[in-house]
Amino acid sequence: MNELNPHIEQNPSPEGNETVSRYICTANHGFAPYAQEELRRQFGSVKSSLLLPGEIFLATLQAEPEEVTRRLAENPPIFLRHIQPVQLQDEGGEEALERLAVYLGRRSELQGERIAIQVRKTDDSFWRESPGELREWLQAKLEGIAAEFTVQSPAWIVSVYAAANALYAGVSRPEDNLSDWNGGAIRFRREDGQISRAKFKLMEAEKEFGVSFGSFRRALDIGAAPGGWTSFLLERGLAVTAVDPARMHESLKDHPALKVLRKNAGEVKFKENEFDLLVCDMSWSPKLMAKLVTGLLYSLAPGGTAVVTVKLLYKKPLALIKEIMAMFEGERMQIQRAKQLFHNRDEITLYMIKY
Repeated sequence: MNELNPHIEQNPSPEGNETVSRYICTANHGFAPYAQEELRRQFGSVKSSLLLPGEIFLATLQAEPEEVTRRLAENPPIFLRHIQPVQLQDEGGEEALERLAVYLGRRSELQGERIAIQVRKTDDSFWRESPGELREWLQAKLEGIAAEFTVQSPAWIVSVYAAANALYAGVSRPEDNLSDWNGGAIRFRREDGQISRAKFKLMEAEKEFGVSFGSFRRALDIGAAPGGWTSFLLERGLAVTAVDPARMHESLKDHPALKVLRKNAGEVKFKENEFDLLVCDMSWSPKLMAKLVTGLLYSLAPGGTAVVTVKLLYKKPLALIKEIMAMFEGERMQIQRAKQLFHNRDEITLYMIKY
């Protein structure tokens, strides 16, 4: 078994002259190579091995855990959705799980605390039951530490990843994982009558970026049909102007706070500073989208917020994102965050404020 000292969450490198940290890293499916590239740009050489092709990989970084946390906080990655520390690695099997329970029971910082145990597993994992059953097994084994096991607002997260022939585990603060959701997979319950799943993107953006959409008054939704984002903003109490030549969902018909313009975005005109929020989720060429949206920024008041998705239609998304961000920055938009949310597919979300 390869067990790290529970009080020293770092490993000397094989050469013995550098400190390394190990993490299980997760990106949206197909985007792991870009998450790996983000880590290389921040930490130099990154040794990695795939755990789930295109999505999850084990990475060794040449930095102490505290340094990793600091750098990722200062330069939040776009594609790296979640990281969990690997402080214990063992072979797969029941004996390994027993050793894990002993290891966690010795972690003094967990005593009497609010703890979330987050378990993931591969399809061919040695653990044949569900992740939830492994979580319950560990919770029963850890009764002696007098912890409060929770899902929401934990003080500590115990992350466990059970693969075919290996068990990985670590303990961390929620903020150090980039997301306090298991694997960064934030889940929402689909509501009766919900127009589309696109609504989940704004719901996640609200949590991820700390944007209180209910604090805005007047919103412009570009490329609004069928109305997933529009319906969300109406629910938050905003007056919404929706622009799209396509028809909006029947459930939005005659809503008193909704004005629908069945036109292309390039054909509409508004008053200056008419809106304090602009959103756009068009399935268009990213450069054309940016051109259309920047052409309407005169209608967004200074201090106003814009949330737009950028479709990644090309083979070099990092270069494309840089170009699109530069287009917005040239129009007095300050980029607050660029992030591929869990509910984004082949796209990212930009959160911007006009100055």
